[in-house]
Amino acid sequence: MSSIIRDTPLGQFVRLVTHNRVLQYPEEKADFRLPDEWLRVVHSSKAKYSSSSTCSSDTSTLYINDEKIDAEKGDEVSSSSEAISSAGSESPAETVSNEKQNVRDDIEQAIERVKSIPIVPRRTADGTVLVDWYSTDDPENPRNWASLRRALVALVLCLYTFVVYTSSAIYINSQPGVEKEFGVNATEASLGLALFVLGYGIGPLLWSPLSELPNIGRNPVYFWTMLAFVILSIPTALVTNYPGLMVLRFLQGFFGSPCLANGGASLGDLYNDLHLPYALIAWVSAGYSGPALGPLLSAFSVPVLGWRWSLLEILFAGSVIFPVMFTFLPETSPATILLQRAQRLRRLTGNPAFMSQSEIDQQGMSSRAIFLDALIKPLEITLKDPAILFVQLYTAVVYATYYSFFESFPLVYATYYSFFESFPLVYPVFYEFTSGQIGLIFLAILVACLLGAAAYASYIHFYMNPRIRAVGEPAPETDSYPRSSRVRPGLRLIRLRMDCTPGYPLDRTHGRYPKYAASLFAGNDFFRSALAFAAVLFAPPLFKDLGVARGNSLLGGLSVVGVIGIWTLYIFGARLRSMSKFAISEQ
Repeated sequence: MSSIIRDTPLGQFVRLVTHNRVLQYPEEKADFRLPDEWLRVVHSSKAKYSSSSTCSSDTSTLYINDEKIDAEKGDEVSSSSEAISSAGSESPAETVSNEKQNVRDDIEQAIERVKSIPIVPRRTADGTVLVDWYSTDDPENPRNWASLRRALVALVLCLYTFVVYTSSAIYINSQPGVEKEFGVNATEASLGLALFVLGYGIGPLLWSPLSELPNIGRNPVYFWTMLAFVILSIPTALVTNYPGLMVLRFLQGFFGSPCLANGGASLGDLYNDLHLPYALIAWVSAGYSGPALGPLLSAFSVPVLGWRWSLLEILFAGSVIFPVMFTFLPETSPATILLQRAQRLRRLTGNPAFMSQSEIDQQGMSSRAIFLDALIKPLEITLKDPAILFVQLYTAVVYATYYSFFESFPLVYATYYSFFESFPLVYPVFYEFTSGQIGLIFLAILVACLLGAAAYASYIHFYMNPRIRAVGEPAPETDSYPRSSRVRPGLRLIRLRMDCTPGYPLDRTHGRYPKYAASLFAGNDFFRSALAFAAVLFAPPLFKDLGVARGNSLLGGLSVVGVIGIWTLYIFGARLRSMSKFAISEQ
């Protein structure tokens, strides 16, 4: 139980106030002893090399029952797979580019015979001992945690994501009240939704690079931003002027955004390639259904209790999920966990030779330089790479169309008087639904989401996973039809979002821009959220001029263009990747 709490914010707080005497790590306990394999490497005057592989985090040499297998480092410490016994005399920062993709079955079959294999640390020519997991079943490795513990972490991430996404659209039932309270028009009132969406599009551009710094990790970003989100929700519900409300709504989205870009990365820390898609399906469904349920959650309360009630519901939900995160959400980044282990080993032994891979990679670089590099490079890749740029734009169109529903539904079902005061001839009133009844209509999106999730899970279980076990990972373009992306374990990032399309650039980052993968996904968040922000504002004039039917047909037509683009990627994607000058420069 102590290990479950230790890496959470609660556990770290307990350690702080007890000066690390409670909830200790193995290296801090009196009976701790380095594994014999580590002692031999540390005390040996001549490193014992078992291969000529480098200390790159991309590729390792595996020895299972005396059988040598090459495999990606991302798979090396899975609870159901491989052990490492490798060392190298080459530069620790050098990257091995050749990849073996068809060995997963061999590894899993071998592991059935040997459940725990010690991992021999690598030692470089300059005497550095690369800190790694102690064994293939090292309990500190998130992929070796008990299934129930990993499921609990995944559930917390899903609830966290659901609360943030719900907080965007829950506001729309308050728009008529905002118009009356502050004397603004319908477009100005809708800024409360649009600015929230823009905020959680801009936020990941900052939070994702921060979470990729091993000396920070994922959890501090989650914890402090969610604390800010809850605190900001108090004045948002009480603010007495329109500009203040708009600024606070933007800040809510900005500080609530880390889960939207980093949640998939955290799940990737927990699950291997075969099981990760199921966790991602749950996480994406939580995010997708949040805006659909938001209008329903406030539809019955706002007409009775006033327009501020939807903002109070955000405060209530955040106040519930924050203590849950504080108690049960641990650090999952392997780079951060191993960096902290290296620091403990240096304190324990007084030997400065113990270093994590991230410390080796970032030697001579300041945190500022590392952060700026992670922040700027994804935008550069997006602008220089036409395939990635297309995916970003297409996802943005899909997301913008989704958010335009929040403006078109009230026009069709006639409950927001403000819309009809502004656009009295937009569309004939057929239904005269109440706000609560319109909230129920949004459940159609939830039903579609659940059906899509079930279909995708079936596709993964009955087709994709058996195919991977049989022939290995397919090329990224192969998964473009249907758009059923996979996640490479080394990236620890999601492949599925809205319509799964963003998975394509993540596949492309594998072996090319692995250190920028999370930030690239943040770039995708920014593109789609920026267009969704615009959609909330341009949708009312669009439907006023064209009508709801023609306006939605126009948005649907833009999506058809995207379908053509997906087929283009399916056919020519491999050629585009081979012609990418930027990708080649990263080799």
